[in-house]
Parts: sequence; structure tokens; C-alpha cells
Amino acid sequence: MKLQLQYGLPIVSLTVAHHDKSIVLNNVLFDTGCAATVFDSDVLAETGVHIDFINGKAKRMYGVGGTSEICYEQQIPSFYIENIELIDFPIQLGSIQEPYGFEGIIGIDFMMRAKCKVNFETLIIEFAT
Repeated sequence: MKLQLQYGLPIVSLTVAHHDKSIVLNNVLFDTGCAATVFDSDVLAETGVHIDFINGKAKRMYGVGGTSEICYEQQIPSFYIENIELIDFPIQLGSIQEPYGFEGIIGIDFMMRAKCKVNFETLIIEFAT
């Protein structure tokens, strides 16, 4: 995966898939300072993933400066980011595209699960998984 710096922020393009539907997201923040992986709920709905108000859990996502948004954290039984299958991986869904401008935020939870290695000289992200 190629990392691009846009206004000093690390941005990636990636494919997410759920069941037989996949979409390419071109504006995803690769954020080592974010504990959880978050996707815009409207964007991810295209793959059939919707907020589960019954089984999901409301969480507050805090941004720079202390502003916060409500997200819903839920387990997705089988979900792919790039070619990495994430079984029972918790993701957060919320309205992040409008206030922050990103389709998603890849957090440290995914980076650790996928054993990401970032080469900041070449701006390439590799996965050990």
C-alpha cells in the first residue's frame, strides 16, 4: 500500500470488502495516534455494512482540539481491508466524511493486527499477515 502525504497528513487508498461487495476508498487517514479504525457509515453502507444500533456500542471519537463525534463500535464477522481478512474485528462507524473530510481512519488496532511496517523513505506500507 502506498502512503501519500497530503497537507502533511498520511493518506492511503485501500479496498474494503464485506461478503461479495467491495469498494475502493481513496481518502483514508493512516493514523498511528488513533486507537480504533473508523469508517464513514454512508461510505461503508455500499458494502452492506450498516450501523447495528442493537448490538453496537455508542462511543465518542475525539479529534484534535477536543471536539468529539458519536460513533458506533461493532464486530464485523468477516471484513477485508486490502487482502487482510479481519474476523470479528471491531470497527467504528460514524459521520466522519463531512466534518473531517476522510472516508475512514485506519487506527493502531488494524496496524497491529495486520503487522504493518511503514517505510517512511519509500512511503510503502507492508503487511506481515
